[in-house]
Amino acid sequence: MNVNEKTSVGEIVKANFKTAQLFDKNNIDFCCGGGISLKEACERSKVDVSQLLPELEALIAQKDPDSAYIDGLELDVLCDYIEKRHHAYVTENIPFIQQKLQKLCDVHGERHPELFEIRELFDATAVNLSAHMKKEELILFPYIRKMVKYKKEGISGVVVFDKGKSAIEVMQAEHESEGERFEKIAKLTSSYTCPADGCSTYRVSYQTLKDFENDLHRHIHLENNILFKKALNLERELINE
Repeated sequence: MNVNEKTSVGEIVKANFKTAQLFDKNNIDFCCGGGISLKEACERSKVDVSQLLPELEALIAQKDPDSAYIDGLELDVLCDYIEKRHHAYVTENIPFIQQKLQKLCDVHGERHPELFEIRELFDATAVNLSAHMKKEELILFPYIRKMVKYKKEGISGVVVFDKGKSAIEVMQAEHESEGERFEKIAKLTSSYTCPADGCSTYRVSYQTLKDFENDLHRHIHLENNILFKKALNLERELINE
């Protein structure tokens, strides 16, 4: 892949997920903000694109089997992958993190009142992200699987696929909300830095929160920059047949 200033951030990360860490380091949003060009992303984050480009090119030159594998999946299989890998991760980790944050508030809340806001923000994520995933699992993903089935079976001439764009726009807006919520959490935790008087529960809680955010970034990247784009292309193809 040839990378230049006009290449979108999402396309770069899709080609090689190793670039995500470099974008994170430079405060460039590659998941919710993956649709903009590298030049615009650098301008927003006050990064010199001429210095970042060679680093990206070096990473892109390295092989990333995981990214190639995911990009090559059929859309129905990619839906399965996202559910089994990322939706399951969210569902399994929400109760654990909520329990740990509650304990931190009980024990350290008096000295660290920011913990209460962190807990409230994560509780909002727990509710909203869980509802968001259900909408994907019950509405959007079955719709995508149906499009794949029709394409494979060569069924054409029936206009039944005209809901994807509006549904995806809703999902992307909800992704944006979760990204903003975690930006606040990262700020309140000083980028998940345990305070000097923090105990082992403090360290584990912050590390788990950080891992959750990292997984969410990849989760959103797979949907916004790969699944949704390809689904919209397939929808247009089926409508025009």
